[in-house]
Amino acid sequence: MGILFFVFMTGSSIINIPGPLISKAYNGAWLSLLVSGALGLLVLASILYLNKRYPGLSFVEYSRQLMGSTLTALFCLITISFLLQMQSGIVNDVGLFMVSSMLRESPIYAFTFLIFAVSAVTVRAGLEVMARMFTLTMILTTGCILLVLLIALPDYDPTQLLPIMPKGIKPVLHGAYFTFGFPYVEVFLFTMLLPFVNKESANKLSKTMVAALCINIIVLCVSCVCAIMIFGSFAGEMPYVLFSLARIVEFEEIVQRIESIIGMSLILGSYMKTSITLYVLNLFVSQVFGMKNSRALVMPLALMGFLMGLVSVDSATDWGRIVSTVHPVWSFTAFMIPLLLVLLLSLIRKPRTKPLGEPNIAKSNPSE
Repeated sequence: MGILFFVFMTGSSIINIPGPLISKAYNGAWLSLLVSGALGLLVLASILYLNKRYPGLSFVEYSRQLMGSTLTALFCLITISFLLQMQSGIVNDVGLFMVSSMLRESPIYAFTFLIFAVSAVTVRAGLEVMARMFTLTMILTTGCILLVLLIALPDYDPTQLLPIMPKGIKPVLHGAYFTFGFPYVEVFLFTMLLPFVNKESANKLSKTMVAALCINIIVLCVSCVCAIMIFGSFAGEMPYVLFSLARIVEFEEIVQRIESIIGMSLILGSYMKTSITLYVLNLFVSQVFGMKNSRALVMPLALMGFLMGLVSVDSATDWGRIVSTVHPVWSFTAFMIPLLLVLLLSLIRKPRTKPLGEPNIAKSNPSE
């Protein structure tokens, strides 16, 4: 679960966050990440508390007990609508990156369709298969990005980091608002996955999840700091700043033009995050509507995400506007409002004396 959590939080954000964040928070981008990361830790603490309070139950199941079926269905429909947009947006990000940076004359659907197809097959393979496979891909992706940052070490100029807040505290808070909407509010998705943790290792869950999120915050902060030390204020003008950084990296005229490594890291990271998002979306839909065969929905949901991607975004500029303005508000409404309401009700109501049992979907083999 810790591997899945780190992959989900870091997958596409390490490529997509630094550039737009620096354009909003300037040299204080890393401070914005610390603020939003602290809020993300509070969200994580909330879902860990609910998982401990209602062991073996997913968010949909214990919210039914606290709010009733009608309110749960209403809030979950809002959540499902955002999850559909979210999976489409993650894959669209890859397509926009490919057609704007690497393969300019290729149609975007050539990339988005393949990613959705592979993600759907991965989700049908099950959660255990995803966790084992993503361990290897996570090591490959993170290792490649760290290698690029290390090779660029001679080009770093620490004086570019000053002043830390050239335009005051407001840009830092704006950056924190942006990064809380993506990726830290998305911690909510793991309310559906925590019940799958083995009971024997459940006592290690809290430490593992907190450690994974703290490592994610450090990795994103290091990426922003490295980008600022290379490009200074111009880092905010580059949507894929790590890709631009990899273009200028040279090592003894042997290692040059290694930006393809960053491109592969973005594809792998987005594929892993799309798979986890599709898995959670499938759980939400099947549990809200009481469907026993949840695997039957995987392919239709993936197809729906692919078709949404074709009609919802016109260009990279339009997508950047959506992520900066619509995404944070929509994600807060879809994730935080239901979570806060359920958390408040759980604090008011007394805990049950008997265990609540396990979720229906968890009674089957986790590999399914």
